[in-house]
Amino acid sequence: MSETATIQDPVENAPAGEDFYRPPVPLPEGEPGDVIHVRRLDNITAELTSGENWLVLYRSQDVRGAAVATSGIIALPDRERHPVPPGGYPLISWAHGTVGIANLAAPSRDWGDTGASAMNVRPNGLLNSFLERGWAVAMTDYEALGTGTQEHLHPYLHGHSQANGVLDIVLTARRLFAGAIGESFAVVGHSQGGQAALFAAHHAHGRIDGLVGVAAIAPANHPLGLVRAGAVVPATGDGFAFTPLFLAGAIGGDPSIDPAQVLSDLAYRYWPQARHRSRAALSREDSWGGIDGTDQFRGAYPLLPNAHQQRFDQQLARMNPDLEIRVPVRISQAADDERVRAAPAPLLGTDDLVQELDARNEPHGIQVEYERYDEGKVPSDGPLGVHFATIDHDAEALADWVHARFTAA
Repeated sequence: MSETATIQDPVENAPAGEDFYRPPVPLPEGEPGDVIHVRRLDNITAELTSGENWLVLYRSQDVRGAAVATSGIIALPDRERHPVPPGGYPLISWAHGTVGIANLAAPSRDWGDTGASAMNVRPNGLLNSFLERGWAVAMTDYEALGTGTQEHLHPYLHGHSQANGVLDIVLTARRLFAGAIGESFAVVGHSQGGQAALFAAHHAHGRIDGLVGVAAIAPANHPLGLVRAGAVVPATGDGFAFTPLFLAGAIGGDPSIDPAQVLSDLAYRYWPQARHRSRAALSREDSWGGIDGTDQFRGAYPLLPNAHQQRFDQQLARMNPDLEIRVPVRISQAADDERVRAAPAPLLGTDDLVQELDARNEPHGIQVEYERYDEGKVPSDGPLGVHFATIDHDAEALADWVHARFTAA
């Protein structure tokens, strides 16, 4: 495509306001990536200021192959500063970090008045820098985050589910802006999104063409060990707000899991809050942040898990992104990150994940490029701490790595 070519803006066909997030029933026939609704984004909190933003509802799939409607944002670079290059804009598919499973916490739906708002805007500097390099950005909300129902919860950290959302929005971008979005794309994510990015790279093989590499910042890993360790802590902690999120993800993978049989009676009283509160709000003392670790689970878990807890454990084990990946992989991690840990002995952390990925992918010549920032060398950034500060600290090196992948494609 030449620099004088024009982009045909999509025809806006979406309902206004919150009705956007209520998919038609039944869904229109189609394929993964097909557009259901689209309109210009009117949420100034969610927009990327270095480009133009479109709110999309697109067709995707759940882990059993059933059609689902997933929301997200597609942002194009400023076309005056970055005319469409020959072959179209390279694309970043961004996978966001943990905000919870409540619809109000979805990045595209968050107007700045939720407990997730600070987390949702935190990566915008990095994402705007991608636009300023002349790359388009696609940002999924993930399955049932924004569009969830009482019966359909966001399957937190379920790798296949997240991969579908991250990959299918690439197809959506290509179809909405035919000719303007190129065939080359990279997947980048942080925390939950780092884990999602690795799963997307794994599932891309045979599903979608054009993936040039995957970059994961402090990717969530080895959740089974974390949950089991937390279950024997006789004290409260804001990290226990992740327990209902893990459980929602496990139920997404195995709907036979009964949360009332996994959780203690005390914890089960707080279980419904996960549908309405962000992760940060779940950390408060009137919620999961007020429960001792030893009071979270029914019976003698983790020593003597009941049948539902055993299935819960099986799903947690499957969330670790030790996967076969056929494209270049980059992982960045602050050694002093207190949320996702590099080496949380005696538990397993990101250092161990890198070794697992190297061993698994050595047969086809893939070795992780691991950027490990030593203790004290990553500046803290206010109340969000090192876990989020790594995004900015690593931004330039990460973007240069992605640029090299696009150049080599």
